[in-house]
Amino acid sequence: MLYVQERVGLEGRIFKLRKFRSMRIDAEQAGQAKWASKDDPRITRVGRFIRKTRIDELPQLLNVLAGDMCFVGPRPERPQFVDQLSERIPYYRERHWVKPGLTGWAQLCYPYGASERDAKEKLQYDLYYVKHRSVFFDLFILLETAEVILWGRGAR
Repeated sequence: MLYVQERVGLEGRIFKLRKFRSMRIDAEQAGQAKWASKDDPRITRVGRFIRKTRIDELPQLLNVLAGDMCFVGPRPERPQFVDQLSERIPYYRERHWVKPGLTGWAQLCYPYGASERDAKEKLQYDLYYVKHRSVFFDLFILLETAEVILWGRGAR
């Protein structure tokens, strides 16, 4: 029900992200990381519901309490994807100058990413956040995120 997955955080440090399981146990055979896609067959029926309602993200509050994450910041990514994207996308590692967040500017401004092209587009929003972050910007992002959660926009 609860699982732990490695993610890249502040200054490229690896930490253990906690989530409720929304995919089948054999979703990634041979440990090969795969992007989630629209109508991904690996997602269980319960998983669809907890993703849509964002319940699967609740255990990440433990990561916030542990200091690995903040409420607002670029979403943490898996090490395999960070390595791959850092080789192909200039400035990708600069998103790690701040702690990752439960929500972020890229999540609000860009639909769910499932490709290298999407990661490149989302990076623009992440870098904008890194450059312009402030208490007011964070509050705005939190308010917008509350609206997204209430209306169920953007979940996959």
